[in-house]
Amino acid sequence: MLLLTLAAVCDYRAHRIPNWLVLSGAVFGLIYNMVLPPFPHASIFLPLAGIGLGLLLFLPLYVLRAMGAGDVKLLAMVGAFLGPLETFYAALASMVVGGVIAILYVLARGTAQRMWRNLTSLLQLGYLSAMSGIAPNLRVTAEASAGRLPYGMAIALGTIAYLVSDRLGFFR
Repeated sequence: MLLLTLAAVCDYRAHRIPNWLVLSGAVFGLIYNMVLPPFPHASIFLPLAGIGLGLLLFLPLYVLRAMGAGDVKLLAMVGAFLGPLETFYAALASMVVGGVIAILYVLARGTAQRMWRNLTSLLQLGYLSAMSGIAPNLRVTAEASAGRLPYGMAIALGTIAYLVSDRLGFFR
């Protein structure tokens, strides 16, 4: 949780999550799971599978430029600690929290109308492109954007919320 909080603060302040932070966190997660496995007979494949799933879940968003590389690597770091199943749930919780933060963010900045216009035009363009068999260009220019969201905050808050609620028995 300390690593997630530090990543969220870095992302909020500079819109960057340092590589040294996610790399050292992932290495620590691997070592931690080797020394104190979450269940008997767990191997190094559990945290490695978590890292791989963390990368795969958010990589398409990075390719579409909807998310930064640091956010993808941060979820991979989470996977090093949690393994694949809990990484999946943490990613879902992060997406829910990210959606709430995005709505609050555009409302606070007064860019909700711009976001709605962008969303409808992207959906229309995607639909029309798919119907005509043309690959859609779903990128929004920086000038037309409703703003950049420090998604490391959503990953941190979503993961911590998932972990706390799971430990309290809400997911059993």
